[in-house]
Amino acid sequence: MKKWSIIVLAVPLLFFSCEENEDVTMDQQSATEIDMSDFYVYTDMDTELFNKENSGKKKNCQSMVVLNRKLKENPGLYQKMYNVEKHTRKTIAAKKPTGTPGGGNGNGNGSGDGDGGNDPGPYTGAVSIPVVINILEDFSGQVTLAQISSQIDILNEDFNNKNPNTSSVPAEFADRVANCNISFGPITINRKISTKSSWGTNDSMKDPNQGGIAVTDPSSNLNIWVCNIGGGILGYAQFPGDPDVAGDGIVIGIDYFGETSGPYGDGRTATHEVGHWLNLRHIWGDGRCKQDDFVADTPSSDRSNGGCPSYPTVHCRTTDMTMNYMDYVYDDCMYMFTNGQNDRMRALFADGGERVGLVN
Repeated sequence: MKKWSIIVLAVPLLFFSCEENEDVTMDQQSATEIDMSDFYVYTDMDTELFNKENSGKKKNCQSMVVLNRKLKENPGLYQKMYNVEKHTRKTIAAKKPTGTPGGGNGNGNGSGDGDGGNDPGPYTGAVSIPVVINILEDFSGQVTLAQISSQIDILNEDFNNKNPNTSSVPAEFADRVANCNISFGPITINRKISTKSSWGTNDSMKDPNQGGIAVTDPSSNLNIWVCNIGGGILGYAQFPGDPDVAGDGIVIGIDYFGETSGPYGDGRTATHEVGHWLNLRHIWGDGRCKQDDFVADTPSSDRSNGGCPSYPTVHCRTTDMTMNYMDYVYDDCMYMFTNGQNDRMRALFADGGERVGLVN
């Protein structure tokens, strides 16, 4: 969507977040700083209107709803996420040759020169993320090894631009398709039989005292909890910057993990939630036309899309990138990340990044 710039201010400014009574102090934005004036965290994702409009119609990702709740419960979370965003923007701005998010060299594979003085830009090497899969199932083997293997294969396809459907990307977006050069494995599997029919979204599946399975070293692993979430919820993720170390990872409903059946049975819920875990917002910015996902090469939109939309689908006077993994369309109809999204994820692996432990 819109690009950011490095701004020079005559005097530091005091500004406010969109959170009520949430001040951002003067030392956060001094002379020669990254523009953070558009930063937001709280969204309308849990409003009555949103739930009424989207009930039963689209992919039900609860990441932003869970984030809204956590922001209310933990006043310090806003500042943590602000810091992650500021580091992300500073890292991307240092990328050459353009110095702007999504500019780069256009190949999307993290192979740019990375020369940005003291801030070398997003991490440029191959990334391999170990995965711990924590399964809470009704009976032993409910989640099959084939299901697990298919899910890892799908993640590796999607984050390495090997989804066969990517050939259907419209010419308008073809030069924005990213090979993120991120792979997943080795894999550790933890299983536990549980009679609990619905775990909800309060992270109880991550708490052994509530019958769940504890996180495994989240600084060095992607933790995936697979369970019956309930409420038609496909999954949710914890964003980088959340100080709740015990909750760091993603949660996927059993029916949507790996190759199963139905329109959300091709494993793309995990791709979508890992995107959140690597600091991507929903492609439409969870707001109206001026709300942003902080990525320069994704078009503006004022809504999510469901099903398999026809091309072009136009909102906010631009063509929606409905095939992006961070929309809500059916699994077979999402098949790309952009170069700008790739930069944003890779900023987490750069020095000072929130997930640098995964590459060190």
